[in-house]
This record gives sequence, C-alpha cells and structure tokens, in this order.
Amino acid sequence: MNNFVLLVVVILIALALVAVALGIAKAIAPRSYNAQKGEAYECGIPTRGKSWMQFKVGYYLFAILFLMFDVETVFLFAWAVVVQDLGIYGLVSVLFFLLILVLGLAYAWKKGALEWK
Repeated sequence: MNNFVLLVVVILIALALVAVALGIAKAIAPRSYNAQKGEAYECGIPTRGKSWMQFKVGYYLFAILFLMFDVETVFLFAWAVVVQDLGIYGLVSVLFFLLILVLGLAYAWKKGALEWK
C-alpha cells in the first residue's frame, strides 16, 4: 500500500507541474489576434480554391513503410554496436527481426503498396 501512495503522489505532482507550466505559458504569452492568422498558408503563395483537399492513401502508406524501415536501420545500428557481446543469441534474435521485416516488405510489395501511381 505504501508504494501505491507514493505512485499517487508522484502522479499528482506531475499533473501539478504540467498545470503550472501551462498556466505560466498562457499568462506570459504574447497576444496578437488578426484575421490573417486564421488563413491557410502554403510557401508564401496565397492559396487558390479549397485549402483542404484529399490525398491518395498510397502516399501515407508509402510514408509509413519508409518510417518502418528507417526505424529498422536504427535498431540494426544499435545491434551492430554490441554484436560481439550478444553471441549466438543476438545473431538469432536479429535474424528473426529481419525475417519479420522481410515478410512485411514482401506483403507490401505483393499488395502493390510500393508502386507509385
């Protein structure tokens, strides 16, 4: 029960600190309101037509796949740094990791997610 009380105290202190930080930021923030701030802005060129338009889902899917394989590279770099200390268990683990990623890539390729239309 003692640990639970400590956890509640830490959570309450964290919430209080966040509330105080937001209150201070709101109190000292500069206030300048004009209609131009509410307009859409695109590279300094005034927009023509609707500012909100739909994009193809393929763009988002392509970006998510890129991020997935980018994160894979980060994990492989960390693995390469400590590969000598891990031994055969580290090798098997990273091969399983790569197998899952290759299967994901094959699935995305088969579904046509990598085709830029």
